[in-house]
Amino acid sequence: MTGPARKRGINDWATSAAALALVAALLGTLLAPSVAEAVLPDEILADAALEHRARALSKRLRCLVCQNQSIDDSDAELARDLRLLVRKRLTAGDSDEQILAFLVARYGDFVLLKPPVKPSTWLLWFGPLAVFTLAGLGLLIAANRRKNKPAAAPAPLSPAERAALARILGPNGAGDGEAGPGGGRPGEGLR
Repeated sequence: MTGPARKRGINDWATSAAALALVAALLGTLLAPSVAEAVLPDEILADAALEHRARALSKRLRCLVCQNQSIDDSDAELARDLRLLVRKRLTAGDSDEQILAFLVARYGDFVLLKPPVKPSTWLLWFGPLAVFTLAGLGLLIAANRRKNKPAAAPAPLSPAERAALARILGPNGAGDGEAGPGGGRPGEGLR
């Protein structure tokens, strides 16, 4: 291969390679886990064991502003305040359970990323399942009704429609009758 055909082949390969590299880079950024965390350096405790407990607790608590992130991942001011509160209570000697109980008493079960299953949270836990179940039942009932519904008979022709049809089809009903109203092709007047 020489001349323009060879150049075109090289350019096609270069374009394909560039496009593939771009797609790989985009997928890499989308699929890579986020390593950025919202915990600021001034929040970190000097005691590594307490800091480890604080981080574990922060990952179990919901940011009340973002609502789909833990306070460990959120940049919201309220999340920062909650992280500082958790660390303050840890340095005061509270256990993990005491800190969680304090926050639940203050903000309700919603502050937990995984709220307990109890009557006050049943709607949260079982509501989506109930909605999908009801939607599925509704679809089944509609499909069953449609399947069992007899086909509707067409409405009978009015006398005027019968007369127009007889004119179009002609005396022997083979369609060789006279032209429809207006002198055009048969059936033109029915539109």
